[in-house]
Amino acid sequence: MSVELKKLLEQNRKSISKRWFEHVSATYPADTARFLKSQKDPFSNPVGQTTAKGLDALLGELIADSLDRETAASFLDPIIRIRAVQAFSPSSAVAFILFLKAIVRDILIKELKDPSILTGFQELEQRIDALCLVGFDLYMHCREKIYQLKVNTERNKIYSAFSRAGLIVETSEDGPDLKAS
Repeated sequence: MSVELKKLLEQNRKSISKRWFEHVSATYPADTARFLKSQKDPFSNPVGQTTAKGLDALLGELIADSLDRETAASFLDPIIRIRAVQAFSPSSAVAFILFLKAIVRDILIKELKDPSILTGFQELEQRIDALCLVGFDLYMHCREKIYQLKVNTERNKIYSAFSRAGLIVETSEDGPDLKAS
């Protein structure tokens, strides 16, 4: 990424981060979005605070000399975990990452006419795309865990019901088994 673009991004980091948070908040229902944006207490609004801090840290990582996927994933993970347990489709859960392209384009519209800055912006867009793929992997991992927890819960309910009904016999070599009637 060009030095000029990095400098511009650093100079505009606060406004980019704020606008990114506003766009992410807008993906929630209106009442929730209002609450996320207005409530600054981290104990009253852990979702809003986690999201705001994560987005700012992600922006910093994207501005850095090179995108470290591990570090980026550590900043992205809490945001994705929150969205994975909410009523978002997979694409909606990670689409907020791509919002950053339009936000930067809007804020730096005049500066992007400079060919060297435009070239740097194209590299930034590639980093954002890579970050989106990391986000999708994180989302899928979270959803797999959720479904595995649901399967385990149902299996345990069935095992308990069969056990109470006396339909399970403990065998030493294979573990629990169903009684033959």
